[in-house]
Amino acid sequence: MAVKKIPMRKCLGCMEQKPKKELVRVVKSADGDISLDLTGKKNGRGAYICPEVSCLEKAKKAKRLERAFECAIPAEVYEAMESELKNE
Repeated sequence: MAVKKIPMRKCLGCMEQKPKKELVRVVKSADGDISLDLTGKKNGRGAYICPEVSCLEKAKKAKRLERAFECAIPAEVYEAMESELKNE
């Protein structure tokens, strides 16, 4: 009997390895738009954070999302993601 492995990902905020299902995917689409992917099914480059505003703030402060996506991320994008996390 095969044992199903749980996919693990690292949160870019707290830098902890967690099961993929517990994290929220941040995605950069082909046209450069950066947004939260609450379904985990959007096309594009993905990075993961815990569904807490504190982890998003840590990732922002350390510029980890900017490094992951190799581009500058405007403050309003972070603000939109933060309000989306609060509403989740």
